[in-house]
Amino acid sequence: MHLTTWILTLALTWPVGPAPPDVLRGWEPPAGPYAPGHRGVDLAAPPGTDVRATTPGLVTFAGPVAGRGVLTITLPGSGDPPLRTTYGPVSPLVTRGDTVTRGQVVATVAAPPPDTAPHCPRSCLHWGLLRGDTYLNPLLLLQRPPIRLLPVTGVP
Repeated sequence: MHLTTWILTLALTWPVGPAPPDVLRGWEPPAGPYAPGHRGVDLAAPPGTDVRATTPGLVTFAGPVAGRGVLTITLPGSGDPPLRTTYGPVSPLVTRGDTVTRGQVVATVAAPPPDTAPHCPRSCLHWGLLRGDTYLNPLLLLQRPPIRLLPVTGVP
């Protein structure tokens, strides 16, 4: 299923909010699989902020990666391979195999480990989107495609 078609079937939500958060750093697609880039967006959020599932899905990972808590939710019905959203650094409140609903609190923003360089200039949630091994801009999940009306001909 095409991403635009899939988005039309859902009402999506920001992972932190309710008001749209400041985007501290946008998505910068890498030129190749190992090239530099920013494979998601950084949303301003202090430690302890609730993190909500942007869509319904299945928790396919909840645990540490390189000393930071990460959560991955796979979005069923979103194509083959299915879309996956990622969140970090977080303290997950759900476990692998849990089914989550849109807007459900699934984690809290965690402070970065004290012995690592901060990912953001101030506390943030890194939110990512993947299809297979391809990184996509997660902000696409929040944008509704334009509705185009076709002309009607032959109608009095």
